[in-house]
Amino acid sequence: QVQLVESGGGSVQAGGSLTLSCAASGQTFSRFAMGWFRQAPGKEREFVGGISWSAGIPYFAEVADSVKGRFTISRDNAKITTYLQMNSLKPEDTAVYYCAVVPTYIDSVIRSSTAYHYWGQGTQVTVSS
Repeated sequence: QVQLVESGGGSVQAGGSLTLSCAASGQTFSRFAMGWFRQAPGKEREFVGGISWSAGIPYFAEVADSVKGRFTISRDNAKITTYLQMNSLKPEDTAVYYCAVVPTYIDSVIRSSTAYHYWGQGTQVTVSS
C-alpha cells in the first residue's frame, strides 16, 4: 500500500500563492507517476499537473493548460514528495486538490484520473475574489 498525505491548502485572495505538498510513504516502486487533480463542487475531477518518477534524470512534468504559466510541479527525490506551486490564484481554482500515484513501466505523465491506484485525502484550496 502507498500512503499519500497532502498539505498546504488554505484560503487566499485572488492573486495570491500557495504551495501544496504530497508526501508518499509505504510501498515503493522503481518507476511511477504522480499526479495532482482537483475537484470543485458539482464538477468532475480534473487533471492539474503530473510528474514522472524513477531513478533516471531528467523527469517529465506537465501542467494543464488551464494553469500553465501559473502552476509549477516539482519533486524532492529524497523526501519522495511532490510540490504544486500555485501562483496568481483565481477564484476558479477553488477546489479540493488531490495527489495520486500509479506504478508505470515507462517514465511518463499520466493525465487520466482513472489510471491512478492510490489517492491522498485531499486538501481544500479556496480563492476569494
